[in-house]
Amino acid sequence: MHETYDVVVIGAGHAGCEAARACARMGLRIAMVTMNLDLVAQMSCNPAIGGIAKGHLVREIDALGGVMGEVTDAVGIQFRLLNTSRGPAVWSPRAQCDKKMYRVRMREVLESEPNLRIKQAEVAALEIVDGPERRATGVRLRDGRSIGAGAIIVTTGTFLNGLAHVGEMQYSCGRNGEPPSQLLGEQLRTLGLQWTRLKTGTPPRLDGRTIDWSHFEPQPGDPEPTPFSFLTDKIDRPQVKCHIAYTTEETHRILREAIPRSPLYSGQIEGVGPRYCPSIEDKVVKFPDKLRHQIFLEPEGLDTNEVYVNGMSTSMPIDVQAAMVASVPGLEQAEMIRPGYAIEYDAIDPRELSHTLEVKSIRGLYLAGQINGTSGYEEAGCQGLVAGINAVCSLRGMPPVIIGRTEGYTGILVDDLVTKGADEPYRMFTSRAEFRLHLRIDNADERLTPIGRSAGLVTDERWELFSRKRLQKKRLTAALGQHRHGQWLKRPEASIGEIGAWVREALGEEPVRGLLTTVETEIKYNGYIAQQERQIERLKDAERRTIPGAFGFGGIPGLSREIREKLDRVRPETLGQAARIPGVTPAAIAILDVYLSLGHVR
Repeated sequence: MHETYDVVVIGAGHAGCEAARACARMGLRIAMVTMNLDLVAQMSCNPAIGGIAKGHLVREIDALGGVMGEVTDAVGIQFRLLNTSRGPAVWSPRAQCDKKMYRVRMREVLESEPNLRIKQAEVAALEIVDGPERRATGVRLRDGRSIGAGAIIVTTGTFLNGLAHVGEMQYSCGRNGEPPSQLLGEQLRTLGLQWTRLKTGTPPRLDGRTIDWSHFEPQPGDPEPTPFSFLTDKIDRPQVKCHIAYTTEETHRILREAIPRSPLYSGQIEGVGPRYCPSIEDKVVKFPDKLRHQIFLEPEGLDTNEVYVNGMSTSMPIDVQAAMVASVPGLEQAEMIRPGYAIEYDAIDPRELSHTLEVKSIRGLYLAGQINGTSGYEEAGCQGLVAGINAVCSLRGMPPVIIGRTEGYTGILVDDLVTKGADEPYRMFTSRAEFRLHLRIDNADERLTPIGRSAGLVTDERWELFSRKRLQKKRLTAALGQHRHGQWLKRPEASIGEIGAWVREALGEEPVRGLLTTVETEIKYNGYIAQQERQIERLKDAERRTIPGAFGFGGIPGLSREIREKLDRVRPETLGQAARIPGVTPAAIAILDVYLSLGHVR
């Protein structure tokens, strides 16, 4: 009972789906192993894609040839472009999705790939061969079968030794009551990799039929939805409404009195949770002067009454959760379909990985998603794509695909992880980017589609659309440079939409969707963009200074013991990465630069 594939992907969450589809699309034979075929691409938390900075990641996944944006456009039930009151650098799309249809559509996409097989089984162990270098050669399944492969991509999410908490009660699970992956979790602890324990959580879900909607402020979608995929021309189907609500002083009283029963404060939970997305009890304790907290009532789909209470994540006992919900006007009679819970799980220190997301000490073993200490579907998806592309490149003897910090939020995420590690679940923010004005949602295709095409992931259809947009941009920019409209567009109040007829005449055809936003932005912010481009070149110079794998930091005089230990721990691949390691000083980088210039390898 032995099969052989080029790549085995363990897990069918958002990282696993992107990894498996990328490898298959690039021409290799792929086996994706999941414990439940019916829960491929399950949205275990909020059924929403995108948001601040996360929307940038989805656009980048799409620009590289990934699938998350296309599926979201197909099953989204409400679309909103966030941060439009600010500059275009931080505009970010978000979509509420139909939870069931998302996983149905994603499975259809995966099953349409002729090189991809999805198998229902539990992976009990990785097969690792020791020798001059350790290498992953396959997996053993719990039912006794084995699968050989040239590369393994582990995307297990919260399943590794997962432990859920609801008040004083705790039980082993992966997510939503699914069984955890304990055998694989225990093996990973023995591979000599640094690991940690993290925590995440969800809010209760309510029955929408038992909610008095008249108490809440409706939040409609945008009249003209902004798609995620560059391939989507427009979204013109009806959208649902979400609703805005607020906690009350009674809500806070209930939670304060029940704090001794909270597993978060009783010491029952050991894992570190996300600082940016605290539980409702954490908000009440840490912000005692705040009289109310905003929550959002968000539908989970078109054919279900289930409502997600965004902003009310909790691990309180069920009776406390029921009282908490009932304390909100309009929710007095609301019935809980599922209580909220917290879940602890094992994660690997991402400093064990290179920028390809391959484990440094085990060739052919890649990790992507929450196992690397991140949170969020979008962060997982882009990691799965990076791991999948690089697994194929490695097996084919091709150069790795490394997305730099100047090329995308995807590059920032990977670089942050492998350089700084993750002492709490990592979430992407626009503030993590040094060059936000350069890394916009409208130009993700310009930055990344050529990279995806070179890797063999971008289809002819996508490439033809991109090439047409690039040609139109060149022609329109040149036309504006010779016309007074070009100067007029530099004014803050000017909008290129006001000269739409002139634009169509100048192009001789309809502009590709998104073209006008890109051209207007680059004209308005030309000086700032030029300044950032100069800064980008300086950073690229540092990234070009590679550090040999055999370079010994211990023998360099002038470096403190602490800095040598940090450099040895991370093993930076470039001088630029070394400079981003927390605690490594500019003086230490200057010394390292001198030794690299002299060609010293110790």
